[in-house]
Amino acid sequence: MRTQWLEILTTITAAILVDAIPKTSAFTGSPGAAIRIPHIKPMSSSIYKHSQHKHTLRMAVEGDFDPDALSKSVSEAKSGSFRARFRALYKFTRPHTIRGTVLASVAGTTRALIDTPGAIATAQWGAMLPRAVVGMFALLLGNAFIVGINQIYDKDIDKMNKPFLPVASGEMSTRSAWATVLFSGTLGPIIVKTFFPPLLFKLYMVGWSLGCIYSVPPFRTKGNPILAGLTIATVRGFLLNFGVYYAVKDAIGSAFTWSPKVSFIARFMTLFATVIAVTKDLPDVEGDKAYKIETFATKVGVPNIAKGASALLFLNYLQAILTGILSSPGTFRRIPMIGGHLALAGTLLYRFSQLNAESMRSIKLYYKHIWDLFYLEYVLYTLI
Repeated sequence: MRTQWLEILTTITAAILVDAIPKTSAFTGSPGAAIRIPHIKPMSSSIYKHSQHKHTLRMAVEGDFDPDALSKSVSEAKSGSFRARFRALYKFTRPHTIRGTVLASVAGTTRALIDTPGAIATAQWGAMLPRAVVGMFALLLGNAFIVGINQIYDKDIDKMNKPFLPVASGEMSTRSAWATVLFSGTLGPIIVKTFFPPLLFKLYMVGWSLGCIYSVPPFRTKGNPILAGLTIATVRGFLLNFGVYYAVKDAIGSAFTWSPKVSFIARFMTLFATVIAVTKDLPDVEGDKAYKIETFATKVGVPNIAKGASALLFLNYLQAILTGILSSPGTFRRIPMIGGHLALAGTLLYRFSQLNAESMRSIKLYYKHIWDLFYLEYVLYTLI
């Protein structure tokens, strides 16, 4: 049964990650571009245009955008197109953060069920699955609230740093953005207060509050690189992982205990989220300087921060490997714990070797690779 559950999880995770992992193409100068594939039927003009349109829309969503596609999306949204407005709403939620939230929820749920003997076989799925969906929805609402309110208050900065975002580009009006943020920021707490234990509501509101003061004056902790890093690390590193695990334990009627695996992921992902908090500013240096936003990247420089953040993440992988080696037999499954983190550490070094700190495109791609590693850690978490 455990093997079947992990196979199901892997399938779901693979589907979620499809858009997260950068694709290479034999037609874009990637390795293997010289390989000839016989008997390929030429793509018709209409199919090709549709494929290109989808590709440019995806780039606009993820950040490596096509100005022509973005301009078209803005025009469609302003003309009242439902599809264009829905696409703008999707972009407003910052899809790469949504994937992280979904994966954390799926992995944390799986880990809690595996750690509880007999939980999978005896679970009352008819009651648990709806509650899990409600909990996931509340987390996504919290995510939308935090990233949404940031886009509202960073509208002018984003016109320089992230012109593809819907508020900055004009795809979504400020009024619609406020409506979305107020809806998300109100409904999320109500759901958690109604369906989950008091401790989870308190934790949710801590994350809600930290996410709010990160962007909103007069607090605006994003203006201080240390406070900004602590905010992101606390919310995405500790609160999310602890909260999901605690919620599942409560749902199945099992007392919460700090198992070695939960302690490890809380520690590991808090440090990983700190790295994300630092590297997220790498592509935004020009706009941050113009609006006098202090970040480590503006103070120390992009090359130094890229090196320092990569070194910190590598040390994080090293401590994970040493944890697997030094722990008592049976605490972790050593092949995924040691071998898996060794493979991800090697991937990090390879991606860093490809970084050109003078190229904005290379910097953005490197930041995406950091998120790819973040996603993959949750896959590994279910296996250790």
